Formats: sequence, C-alpha cells, structure tokens
Amino acid sequence: MKSFSESYKAAGVDITAGYEAVRQMKSHIARTMIPGVVSDIGGFGGLFCPDLTGMKNPVLVSGTDGVGTKLKLAFQMGIYDTVGIDCVAMCVNDIVCCGAKPLFFLDYIAVGKNVPERVASVVAGVAEGCVQAGCALIGGETAEMPGFYPEDEFDLAGFSVGIVDKENIFDSSAIQEGDVIIALPSSGVHSNGFSLVRKIIADTKADLFASFPACGKSLGETLLTPTRIYVKMLLALSQQVSVKAVSHITGGGLYENIPRALPEGFSAKIEEKSLKTLPVFDWIQKIGKVDKRDMYNTFNMGVGMSLVVDKQDADRALSLLGEGYIMGEAVKSDQGVILC
Repeated sequence: MKSFSESYKAAGVDITAGYEAVRQMKSHIARTMIPGVVSDIGGFGGLFCPDLTGMKNPVLVSGTDGVGTKLKLAFQMGIYDTVGIDCVAMCVNDIVCCGAKPLFFLDYIAVGKNVPERVASVVAGVAEGCVQAGCALIGGETAEMPGFYPEDEFDLAGFSVGIVDKENIFDSSAIQEGDVIIALPSSGVHSNGFSLVRKIIADTKADLFASFPACGKSLGETLLTPTRIYVKMLLALSQQVSVKAVSHITGGGLYENIPRALPEGFSAKIEEKSLKTLPVFDWIQKIGKVDKRDMYNTFNMGVGMSLVVDKQDADRALSLLGEGYIMGEAVKSDQGVILC
C-alpha cells in the first residue's frame, strides 16, 4: 500500500508530492555518482567508502553553508537551478582551502509547499555543482513546512565532507615575506552581500528584468550568476606547485577572508589597480552609493579565491592555472589587508 495521509495533506503536507519530487530529481543525482558511493537515494543515510590508497594519514574535512538571501532574487526571477550550484560552491570552496578533495554532498531544502518541478530544478543545480566539484550527491532532505515558509519560497543549505592526507594540508606557517598572492576571478557577486544588494534594489526601485548591457543579460540574471567552483583547478595546481594558503572570498570580502589564511604577524598587501573588478560591483557601488571600504569589506570585488605561493613559483602557478593574476604579496604587519 502506498503511503498517503488525507489528514496530513489537509494540514498542508502532501506526501505524494515528495515522492514525485524524488522521482524527478533521480536523473540529476545519477550524474554525480563517483567511485565510493555505496547507497542509493531513499535510505536513512548516505553511504560512501573512500579510497585511501596511498594515504598515510587521511583527514576528513567538512563544510556547511547556505545560499542566504540571494534566494529572494531567485524567487522574484523564477530561476531556481542556479542557487543549487551556489549551495554546493559555498561548501566545497571552503573545503578545498585546506587542500581537501570533496567526496560527497547532502542538501537540505525547506519549502512552504512542495512543488515537485521546483524542487527538482533546485536539485538539478545541486547536482551540477557536485559534478563541477567532482563529488557525489548521496542524500538530502526536502521538508515541507506549511505556515513556516510562504508557499512560493524555500530555504536551501548543504553539507559536504572531503579528505586530504595530513601531510598535504595547506600550511600557512610556511608563508614568508614577499610570497605572492594570486587572485582567481569570481563569476560575479557569488552568494554573499545580498542583504545589501536587495536593499539597494528596493531603495532605487531597480528593475531585475531590465537589461544589464555589461553582461549581456538582465540585471536579475547577472546577480543570480552562480558561485564559481574552484575545486578541480586548485587540487590540480597543488599537485605541481607548493600552495601555502588559500582563501575563499565570501561574506566580509577581502578584508575579512584573506587574513584568515595568513599566520600571525603577516598581512596581505594588495595593489588595488591590479584587481579586475567586475561591472556588477561598479553598478552596486554607484547606484547604492556604497563607500569603497564597505565594498571591499562586503563583496569579493571580482576575486573568488586567493592563494599564496612562493615568489619563484608564481609564473608556473599562473601558467598551470591558465588564468588568474598577481594581486599582491605577503608582508610582515598586523594590519590584515593593506589596500594600496
């Protein structure tokens, strides 16, 4: 007998909609299957058997995060798949800052009303993020919570686990004065600072559907550009070059995140003219009349990740990456970030 409760449905929870959502998302989840996946979707737990071959002292690294108020723009635009990529990115980009390879991911979607097509679209994005990161989507939860969330809204968060051999964990204690700081370009605003972005949109009555010529699409689509995932390029680089530290530029911008990867007594001297700031940040600063300091302390300003390497390794690192640029150097100071 199929599970069904008329009373529960009358209270706002449709169990059958949940089954349909799972059915629609299975093809997306299948794209993420990698060696090590033991379980199928639908069990009480996701099973994964990691390959520890060649590892002397394996260390698990975990990360969890959500998409935040960027979701509000997704609701307004009716675009749901890109935020799934964001959810994965915010977790796996943190994990790779330790030098770890993400193994698997789980998502949590809390909805006011379970619309299977919408949930499946979100999971399609999650699956795409997992493919980009090289990890498996081995489970998740869709919770229908009528009366807690509006029917046309949802929240989205995720959790990922990765692994690294202890001797390969990026070691910031090796940083010396004069080491080079490389910037890896962001794809846009990523998933931070959207409370400010949304306030600016509300205050200025900006039209999300209006064309944003600098990017060749609408303002809303530009702002919803998914967070870039840097996992594969950083792991490949670390096999060839000694990477001393990596920073994921999220909430708090450059001022908060770059110092998190530096040892005590060191700061990042950043050449402002070297930064390749994206047009969307120029728009935010101009239309929102945002102070420059606040911009750099809120947004990534075009820098999605930064990494520190020895000066002698800089050219090789840039060649192997195929992109990126030198934006500064490590200096002995207690100022955190010195923008000059």
